[in-house]
Amino acid sequence: VTKAIRVDMGEPILTAAEVPVVSKNEQSVDEEIVVDNEKYRMTCVSMGNPHAVIFSEEINGISLEETGRELEFHPRFPERANIEFCHVTARDRMEIRVWERGVGETLACGTGACAAVVASVLNDLTDEEVIVKLLGGELSVRWDRKVNHVFLEGPAVKVFDGVL
Repeated sequence: VTKAIRVDMGEPILTAAEVPVVSKNEQSVDEEIVVDNEKYRMTCVSMGNPHAVIFSEEINGISLEETGRELEFHPRFPERANIEFCHVTARDRMEIRVWERGVGETLACGTGACAAVVASVLNDLTDEEVIVKLLGGELSVRWDRKVNHVFLEGPAVKVFDGVL
């Protein structure tokens, strides 16, 4: 039986110093970052952990094993960062791939999906409510800017039983 669960993920942190990300600006929105002579545009958001969100028309051809690791350890991220490569397909839909700091590519990341939606709104790429497609499935994310909280909704299913 699949049930949906909705979680208040709290307030996004947008101040660069608090994300933290090294930036000349108060917020790191659509800023250039270079790794391996490739230029990317990133928007940085913290959902309690640092995220760098990069929008691209092509996310499947990116070698996250190399690029994700290089970005995670980039000197602009004093505490390292989670990296999301996002392809916006409509004002209410996006696909993302997640490089989780200290882990590698993951099937899903709730804070990453939330950070991606906040970044997409800041860049006027989507509306405030977006279906986020990750390798592990779809989540619904809404940034309610009136109360400045991000809400995450997705399926809750029993995966297994175990005895220890």
